[in-house]
Amino acid sequence: MDETTGAEISYSQIAGKHRELLDQVLDKWSLLVLDKLCESPRRFNELRRVIPAVSQKSLTATLRRLERNGMVDRVVIDTRPVAVEYRISELGSTLQDLVDALFGWATAHMPRVDHAREAFDHVYGPARAADER
Repeated sequence: MDETTGAEISYSQIAGKHRELLDQVLDKWSLLVLDKLCESPRRFNELRRVIPAVSQKSLTATLRRLERNGMVDRVVIDTRPVAVEYRISELGSTLQDLVDALFGWATAHMPRVDHAREAFDHVYGPARAADER
């Protein structure tokens, strides 16, 4: 009989709600937003400037997802005109080391990834590589 503990089962199987959370927190724009908000609180347009490739629509959706999941706090600043600032939440700040580690890993291993991609493209061609994206 398998004597796997409950803790081992929970870590070895990614349940639907875990997958949903990871998809939302680790997606393309969320990682960049979290990284920038870990540096300092920022207004929407400031985030657009430091992440120039993100569209207004994508940034809005990303911030809402991160706020809904408790990673980001939306703070209304009582000024004229009223301003909104986004800050990393207490829960979100627990991701900082993980985000830094992911970026560090990607930087350290990008040459090997590039080599693997080139080898794949050489064998299967660029059309097949495009299908994988």
